[in-house]
Amino acid sequence: MEKKIASAKLDSARISLIHSMAILKAIRGKRLEAGKKFLEELLDQKRSLHGKYYPTAAKKILEMLEAVEANAKVKDLTVEKLFIKTAKADKGFRFIRPRTRWRLRGRKVKSATVLIEVAER
Repeated sequence: MEKKIASAKLDSARISLIHSMAILKAIRGKRLEAGKKFLEELLDQKRSLHGKYYPTAAKKILEMLEAVEANAKVKDLTVEKLFIKTAKADKGFRFIRPRTRWRLRGRKVKSATVLIEVAER
């Protein structure tokens, strides 16, 4: 029996690896709707994760969950049955931030590669 899986990947997202790992650990294994609700509450500061809200990472991951949902609809998966099977973040490409002033040169930018897969349960 073939399991139907939909996925989305974001390469070199301008978010912190540690922040994205904390959020992805919290939503892994949950239903897709529950994960989206959790991130919306995190953005509205109704719920915190370890006393923090992580707005930048939460916004990017919420956009990814919406993209995964759209990919699942294209593959004719039932949206109500979807759960987050895989949610992981890896170290992304590090580059030096371009600035004009000499004192701001050489700052390295944080980036992460995020992968989210959903499957029917």
